[in-house]
Amino acid sequence: MSWTNKITKGILILFFVFFGIVQAEAQVSFKPGFRGGANFSHFTKGNNYYADPFDPNPSLPNIHYESKTDFYIGFYGAIKLSKFYTLQPEIDYSGQGSNYRSSTNSADLDVDYLSFEVLNKFTFADRINVHFGPTLDFVTNKNFNTDANVDMAFVLGLGFNFTPNFGIEGRVKKGIIPVFDFSDNHTNVVFSIGGTYTFDVK
Repeated sequence: MSWTNKITKGILILFFVFFGIVQAEAQVSFKPGFRGGANFSHFTKGNNYYADPFDPNPSLPNIHYESKTDFYIGFYGAIKLSKFYTLQPEIDYSGQGSNYRSSTNSADLDVDYLSFEVLNKFTFADRINVHFGPTLDFVTNKNFNTDANVDMAFVLGLGFNFTPNFGIEGRVKKGIIPVFDFSDNHTNVVFSIGGTYTFDVK
């Protein structure tokens, strides 16, 4: 193969690579937005849980970790990579915890997190989306001694867009690092529901 043919082939390859990059970039868009709503959170049963008030072993207390209501608020950047797929990093402030109840006492256990999430969002029919991904949560406020000041969790959610800007969504988040009574492995579970608003960016 002559040098002329090699150069021509190289130019054609570069052209097609450049053309592919331009086409890919033409499909990418970025839109910021914010989200907010209500959290319904509790701690998991763990390894030491007695839900039956008539437990046959009276020496062990009947322990319940009941749901408590709080709020969340956050910001996101929707990076639309194709018609159906969006990569969505988020920063959220999330109020969580659980209501502790036993046969001898009770307490409201509050723990707030600053959450960093990276979600994969798949959109169908331009209105319905399913999203999931990991989150890394850092404790910002608490009224009890948590076993760890960080939590790793996974999020699964379903959303519906009324307009290109406004939508609603529901999510479940499951933590994997014990937050309370480390030996008994009580972890975070959060159900959330709220709204989203995405800004138009020219």
